[in-house]
Amino acid sequence: MTEIVLAGGMRTPFGDYGKSLKDVPMVDLGVHAAGACLEKAGIGADKMDHLVWGNVLPVDHDGYFASRAIALKVGMAEHSAALNVSRACGSGTQAILTAAEQIISGHGRMALAGGGENFSRGPYVMTGARWGMKRGPGQVIDTLDWAYRDPFSRELMGETAENLADDYGYTREAMDEWALMSQQRAGEAMKSGFLAAQIKPIEVPEGRKTRLMEMDEFPRPEVTLEKLAKLNPVFRKGGRVTPGNSSGVTDGAAFVVVGDRAALEAEGVAPVVRLVDWAIVGVPPRIMGCGPVPAIQALLDRRGLKVSDIDYYEINEAFAAVNLHAEAKLGIPRDVTNLYGSGISIGHPPGATGARMTITAMNHLVNTGQRYAIVSMCMGAGQGMAVLYENVAR
Repeated sequence: MTEIVLAGGMRTPFGDYGKSLKDVPMVDLGVHAAGACLEKAGIGADKMDHLVWGNVLPVDHDGYFASRAIALKVGMAEHSAALNVSRACGSGTQAILTAAEQIISGHGRMALAGGGENFSRGPYVMTGARWGMKRGPGQVIDTLDWAYRDPFSRELMGETAENLADDYGYTREAMDEWALMSQQRAGEAMKSGFLAAQIKPIEVPEGRKTRLMEMDEFPRPEVTLEKLAKLNPVFRKGGRVTPGNSSGVTDGAAFVVVGDRAALEAEGVAPVVRLVDWAIVGVPPRIMGCGPVPAIQALLDRRGLKVSDIDYYEINEAFAAVNLHAEAKLGIPRDVTNLYGSGISIGHPPGATGARMTITAMNHLVNTGQRYAIVSMCMGAGQGMAVLYENVAR
């Protein structure tokens, strides 16, 4: 059977909403991350058979063709193939799985897989303008609002986190404590160089000149519990979900090389992890944040493993309630989860997040010599997914 492995793994720094990356086209972010990934893996773009790009919100004139644009601009051959995929907050993870499926089915040997967003460039639209506006004022709609609303209730995703907290009794204090931990861990990972090793600095516009952006700009490691407690709930009056215990709206891109192990090793590429298996499940949309729990459990059941058999977990911090739920229902210890920050501190561009988390898990396994890591996340509209990786670089 084909053995699917990952190598390389690099990303851009993640920019805060409306800040350093707002003038950088989304495709340029993708090209930057893809090129850095290939350089780290030590393989040429011309060897890639496929590129899979995860993305939730296409922006710019080439957004709907981003995968193909990135592929050719990074140097892949014209006869190579490219694909955009979207699975809400799991889009970057789905890109990796889709690339693996292409290889398993014999439609290629190696691929670039990842994704990204530039939410800062999300357009406003007038849906009635094409066929003529009726008398009276027209409405201008923010497409970013579409990306953050449940398609059934039209609740914002933060309101579904409120629902999860209500249903299971997760307190504001517990959420803020998790958020503080995430920020402090991200701060330590920045100081230690752990995050810097995954990031390729990028030139960004600044007035008439440019400057080199080297690190994520969303983390706030200096925050305190007192400051977090002063933030007002934003999704529900008297609620518990605040900007401090929610994921950051950020821009950025990330890529890994996915390939048949024999093919990559024949090109001199050293594999880092083996893609062992995955699970994707549906959950009630009104509490979509519960998704990692049944997804992780389904994955463990498929492989005959227990929670304690997994050395490290990356569970996306869409909202702190998501992680509190996984901790409570699965018994996953905090000292093996999100050790380097996550969505609350680093930020959460949905197309890039799954790839970013995978890169973090890869680096963790290499640095520690541990065997297994699971990458998991919830997804808007009610899904959860989890992917199991095994260290082959030991």
